[in-house]
Amino acid sequence: MYLLMTIPMTDRIALDRHRARATVDGMFLHRAAADEAQDRLDMVNKSFTNPAIVTGFAPFWQELYPDATVVGDTDTLDLVPQAHDLVLHILGLHWANDPVGQLIQCRRALKPDGLFIAVSLGGDTLQEMRRCLGEAEIAVTGGLSPRIAPMPELRELGGLLQRGGFALPVADTATLTAKYRDIWHLMHDLRAMGETNALDARLRRPSQRAIFTQAQNLYAQHFAAEGDRINASFELQVLTGWAPDASQPKPLRPGSASQRLADALSTAERPLRD
Repeated sequence: MYLLMTIPMTDRIALDRHRARATVDGMFLHRAAADEAQDRLDMVNKSFTNPAIVTGFAPFWQELYPDATVVGDTDTLDLVPQAHDLVLHILGLHWANDPVGQLIQCRRALKPDGLFIAVSLGGDTLQEMRRCLGEAEIAVTGGLSPRIAPMPELRELGGLLQRGGFALPVADTATLTAKYRDIWHLMHDLRAMGETNALDARLRRPSQRAIFTQAQNLYAQHFAAEGDRINASFELQVLTGWAPDASQPKPLRPGSASQRLADALSTAERPLRD
């Protein structure tokens, strides 16, 4: 008999420690996430009376939504099944050891026809830093260690929502570009966000300063901004889906159309060639 052991991607103890030292100035991504979530809510002709928010930054979101139930984005969510008509999952999926499990738990917490909105960091986040640090570490040490959490591409997200059991899934994205003096300024800001390296497989000893010096040289060479600054990308991926309900629109059965497409378009219908 063999025992299958799953190694987690995220070291939760390290992640909680990093988040605990986040500052008010580091919450600019959360303010952007709040704007994205509100944009989606403004598009929905429905009022919500019992919202829940899943986040690693409870004080920030509790202040924005004082009437909401706010829970941590731990592996097991502290949500009551079918208790909420709105669930927001904010900037935590990229650290989740089981993102599909997070979506399933959020869907179970929704009443029928309840709305789910997630805002998460996507694959283009810190792509400049990822490239420069990778090239620098290989050049200096001859190896490569995990430094930035893997993040999904937009094309993968619709499938994740479907696997989570949501109806009418939609995924879209917005990329923010911030400017920094240098790579050390960027790393200081990531610390203020609570977003420094919490990967379980991360290097457990201090990195050589030569790696960051080389990375800064590459950064300035390839990703320079105006005024001797460097660019850093943050991709916000926004997922929306609904808890299934009989009142929701459904696609027609194949062959049930009452009018030909050619007639609707006022065009001649021609057979396809073999």
